[in-house]
Amino acid sequence: MKICIIGAGITGLSVGKLLSNDHDVTIYEKKNHIGGIAYVKDVNGVAYHLVGGHCLNSKNQKVLDFIFNKVLPKENWHIVKRISKIYFRGHYISYPIEFSVKEIATFDKDLAFNITKDFFEAKFQNPQNLAEWFEQKFGKTLAHEYFIPYNRKIWNMAPEKMDYLWVKDKLPIPNKRDFFESLIGVKRDIMPHNVFYYPNTNSQNTFIEALAKDLKVINNFEVFSIEKRNNKWIVNNQYEYDIVISTVPLNMLPFIVKNVPVKIKDYARKLKYNKVTTVLWKTKPIKFTWTYYPAPDTIFHRHIHIGNFFQPMQNYTITESIGERSYEEMVSEGRKFDYLLEPLDYHVSDHAYVVFDHNYKKSKEMIKEYFQKIGIFSIGRFGEWEYYNMDVCIEKAMELVERINRNILLPMKVEQKKSRMLE
Repeated sequence: MKICIIGAGITGLSVGKLLSNDHDVTIYEKKNHIGGIAYVKDVNGVAYHLVGGHCLNSKNQKVLDFIFNKVLPKENWHIVKRISKIYFRGHYISYPIEFSVKEIATFDKDLAFNITKDFFEAKFQNPQNLAEWFEQKFGKTLAHEYFIPYNRKIWNMAPEKMDYLWVKDKLPIPNKRDFFESLIGVKRDIMPHNVFYYPNTNSQNTFIEALAKDLKVINNFEVFSIEKRNNKWIVNNQYEYDIVISTVPLNMLPFIVKNVPVKIKDYARKLKYNKVTTVLWKTKPIKFTWTYYPAPDTIFHRHIHIGNFFQPMQNYTITESIGERSYEEMVSEGRKFDYLLEPLDYHVSDHAYVVFDHNYKKSKEMIKEYFQKIGIFSIGRFGEWEYYNMDVCIEKAMELVERINRNILLPMKVEQKKSRMLE
């Protein structure tokens, strides 16, 4: 079968890798490079992650087996330990904050007491928004001291106006026993990526290029039209395919596919997302992998100490701010941090993070339902309008290929076999 995949990010490349052995697969990418938001720019030999600090691990063994057995062998990776800190009330404390109450007590015992008291008294009672979810999961003190202000920064939206459903599997959610154990001992970081794999070349592009090996990828090709004619999909009024798989953002896809109803386009207009601005810096030595800044006194919400992903470690950091910021604003802000020595590069990304407001769930479901009905597969972080990490993108790609094989390709083979028997 002839299959068209739109977008050569991690998701599109993974789907292509899984389908290309048995089918004629073409991947169209509008940029001059592959990798999507996981792509890293080479800046004088330094891997500059333009959108976030992409790293790799997974709780899904099938995903790891796919990566290590079919893409890039395990010996080509090294393991990095996640050492994250939160700059909180003038002190660097360990991440996650709910397991760092003992550290908070060293500089503010009253605050530590209130965090503890509120945590044990918190009750989960049908929250209506993200702010209430934080209050009911972590207690009001911790919610208002950290979670609400930090999430206001990273989403550029008040948590009171946001849905809380996105947090599933994204945050470590301690129970009261976990919290108590953190008070009497040492509770380690239980985030899914508390350790992660990073390529030995010190560039995530090594993995991306391995994923794309032997695939037919056409760069600098923008898909502006998709139309169904005579049971075939016609791309850009010229190229004919049996199946179309799209990683195009859901807020854009309805305006590319022909004859999409107005109500679906209206849902697409309701979807919100954030741009992100980053700067790569030469720095003094620093021991952390990430530092988070919840307070409104800086436009940065986190620093990604990307040099500590490398082997051997190097002194480089990426500062990240939500929205579109000027180079001058980013550099001026960076000068407030004594370990940031020299700005090396600057970038503004368009689609970077999905915003989970109260419209997102219904809007994305209606759009996905429509494309599923007409036979276009929409997948990936923005193709499904979800906050997926790289490993989840690969997992979703594997699930989609299984579904295509089971529901489309297998029935076709059965019909072909019946036809041959009748002949």
